Amino acid sequence: MLILGSASPRRKEILAQLGLTPDAVRAPDIDEDPRRGELPRPYCERIAREKVLAVQAGADDIVLCADTTVALGRRILGKPRDAGEAAEFLLAMSGRRHRVLTAVAVRRGAQVWERLVETVVKMKPISDTELNGYLATGDWQGKAGAYGIQGPAGAFFPWIQGSYSAVMGLPVTETAHLLAAAGYPVWGRA
Repeated sequence: MLILGSASPRRKEILAQLGLTPDAVRAPDIDEDPRRGELPRPYCERIAREKVLAVQAGADDIVLCADTTVALGRRILGKPRDAGEAAEFLLAMSGRRHRVLTAVAVRRGAQVWERLVETVVKMKPISDTELNGYLATGDWQGKAGAYGIQGPAGAFFPWIQGSYSAVMGLPVTETAHLLAAAGYPVWGRA
């Protein structure tokens, strides 16, 4: 049984690109607040690991969890609390490069396989009109860094270096590899 430990519809859609449909979806309930002084990379890896360990599953079930973190230098830009914080995040990234870190964790029984993918993203300088128009869409809600690259904010990113699917929330190549390592028949299902 494949269990997706995520409430994100994007992760389910990305799995579908591989022709995979989870047998169950169980979003883990963990504290996602960064620890004092915690840096983006270890934070992202810790959250993915805690998520995969928190999902209830049978001994032979395969659990897939991920965490996506937007990092501006050493600063973690999480999910904004409100439109004001979303604007603050977007203005901080405007005209600059930032990193999107996505950690994937797969568990079968007591064994956990993990991988972190880092993508560099450049945001163009955004005008007040673009910022306010984007905020009005509400697309920033519930998204790390206040944006989803696959939505209206995609117009703000002239280039990325790395994995587009990782920026969306689940790196396809690495996910397929981890699932296969855990014994899930990614390519050989009947």
